[in-house]
Amino acid sequence: NEYRRRRDTCYRKLLEIPGIVTTEPQGAFYTMAKLPVDSTERFQLYLLQEFEDNGDTVMFAPGEPFYATPGRGRSEIRIAYVLKQEDLERAMDLLALGIRAYNAR
Repeated sequence: NEYRRRRDTCYRKLLEIPGIVTTEPQGAFYTMAKLPVDSTERFQLYLLQEFEDNGDTVMFAPGEPFYATPGRGRSEIRIAYVLKQEDLERAMDLLALGIRAYNAR
């Protein structure tokens, strides 16, 4: 039940972010999401070096290493929903705020 709750929260919150493309996970403890940014690598650096909201930021795993095909997953991220529910909700909110701030630069 806790797994489903976290999965559903992550999926629902991702769908609320304009431009994100994802599918509902079926049995995994993670999800892949295509982000509306020019580069997930540059976006991650931005989140870690420049972005913060009330002292918080968020980190994700780039999607490319999870694919065998070179270049596939370059615009995707992998999100494991192993955090406590409230932390997961905050992380998804930070992702949304970070995307908005990054694309507004």
